[in-house]
Amino acid sequence: MTVFTGPEIAYLSGGRGERRLARVATVGPDGDIHVTPVGWSLADGDTVVEISGHDFSRTKKFRDVQRTGRASMVVDDVLPPWHPRGVEVRGDAEAVEGENPRIRIRPRRVVSWGLEENGEPVPRSARTIAENIAPDSSPPSL
Repeated sequence: MTVFTGPEIAYLSGGRGERRLARVATVGPDGDIHVTPVGWSLADGDTVVEISGHDFSRTKKFRDVQRTGRASMVVDDVLPPWHPRGVEVRGDAEAVEGENPRIRIRPRRVVSWGLEENGEPVPRSARTIAENIAPDSSPPSL
């Protein structure tokens, strides 16, 4: 299954030293959106995003994902003089407990902008990942 395009993989994996920081968004029990900076990595053959951090299972974002099963994240940057680029991921999320607590996001929607392939601009991309949507799934109620 292909989740990310070639330019998205190149952007996400090519600059890990520079782009190790993402922002994750979750929804709290009161409906407020919670956005925080996080460390991240790709997993499972680049089909899943994993987010982790210090004392992670005690964080609000971890509890929010336990309750809702949803999260979004964005990795982005700006090249001079003004060339914004990035990848946004929205999807089903799992709060994994244990020795290495983390949030795993299985992308349902991927949006990217400002990327290049072989030195040429790639048009903005926004798509739904059909393989990651179960036929009987619907967003959980808040």
